[in-house]
Amino acid sequence: MLRRLPLINPVFVGVLAAVGAVGIGALVGFAGPLLAVIALVAIAAALWALTDLEVGIWGIVAVIALLPFATLPVKIVFTPTFLDLAMGGVFFVYLMQWMSGRRFRLTTTPAHAPIVAFIVMAVFAFVAGLSNGPLTANLIRHFAEFILSILFAFLIVDYVDSREKLGRLAGVVLLCGAAAAALGIFLYAIPETLAERLLSALRVVGYPSGGVLQYIESNPELGQRAIGTSVNPNAFGGLLAIVGALAAPQLTAKQPVFGRRWLWVASFFVIVICLILTFSRTAMAGLVVAMLGLALARYRRLLGILLLGAAVIIVLPVTQDYVLRFVEGAQGADLATQMRFGEYKDALILLSRYPLIGVGFAGAPDIDIYLGVSNAYLAIAQEMGFVGLAIFLVALAVVFAWAFDHRKQAYADPALEPLFLGLHSAIVAALVVGIGDHYFVNLDFQPAQTIFWMMAGLALAATRLSKDVQSVV
Repeated sequence: MLRRLPLINPVFVGVLAAVGAVGIGALVGFAGPLLAVIALVAIAAALWALTDLEVGIWGIVAVIALLPFATLPVKIVFTPTFLDLAMGGVFFVYLMQWMSGRRFRLTTTPAHAPIVAFIVMAVFAFVAGLSNGPLTANLIRHFAEFILSILFAFLIVDYVDSREKLGRLAGVVLLCGAAAAALGIFLYAIPETLAERLLSALRVVGYPSGGVLQYIESNPELGQRAIGTSVNPNAFGGLLAIVGALAAPQLTAKQPVFGRRWLWVASFFVIVICLILTFSRTAMAGLVVAMLGLALARYRRLLGILLLGAAVIIVLPVTQDYVLRFVEGAQGADLATQMRFGEYKDALILLSRYPLIGVGFAGAPDIDIYLGVSNAYLAIAQEMGFVGLAIFLVALAVVFAWAFDHRKQAYADPALEPLFLGLHSAIVAALVVGIGDHYFVNLDFQPAQTIFWMMAGLALAATRLSKDVQSVV
């Protein structure tokens, strides 16, 4: 019977190999070796992801951490990003599972209703604000990505139905985050000219070319900031704060993910070092607040780690510039903080005129006001008014209230406990970061939106799984 299969026919194999070689050669010749390698890896990953939904989710996490702003070198109405393709593939496989009968019941949580209300409010504000600016293909695309990122939380909740799946996905987030941090440190440590050349090589996948490196207050004399492949050091810092908060419980957990504590100790160290090099003060504040919450809730030894880390940063000569930046920020003495205060003032002027439903996403209706502020909560209020902001806060309050109600069940499972607390602390870190930055709700930063809502979905899944654990007092 095997002889009937054309696949093992030597002539067929030879022709197939020749066609493949010609195709790869043409790809290298026309697109260059870097793009050819990226394309081949992406094709292989896409084919694998189409056979397994979880592999597709891994791909989303990898793109967010390592190539968050990569795009295809071709335009199809708009230029799709790697994240667009990864998200589209995951939702396609998920919908096919419903159509094929492999899924027949949607898993819901108490947070689903307010999150749906938030989506409805966003759509309403989007439509109501179209008169304030042009409806461009780019705006439609970014808004669709925003909604898809929120819906991704629902997909995660529905997919994660076991502790094994929860642990694997959390582990992938941690590993990809640590890899991004290691890459960020590497690009920071090497000569700037080499780092600039390496990052500019990513222009084949839509990254900027030249002038890529970022500096404190855009002044090279004040020092470089680590950016990894995230372009923006504050957005990169926000990602590291989330991953660091997720990793923190693994340092002292009885049953760490994959059973390898040393792996997470090393990963956490790399993440914190890179976070310091970003000079993102709000991101560091987010991680510290999240770790304080973990220490108060369950892991007292994290207080010692925090105190030791603070002492080292304060005492070491090489970190004095970092300490000075924090002091200047607290005093409002540096340019970046002063600019933020100006943005807050302008945002409040907009909200005084359009308080209920905001002005939408297309633009501001008056020439003396504008959309955009370095505060996630004011940004939501600008676009969706205080009504939208209230719905957003209610949705997150429900996430934490539901977790609080089931905390004892989660604590009874030594494998679930660090994931349960780590995922919720990751959300806390993001919420603190949102006080001084807006990336988790900014339409231009789809990767930040997606990782935020993925953490929300995983946190809800962890709480739901805790219901199966015998409660202890």
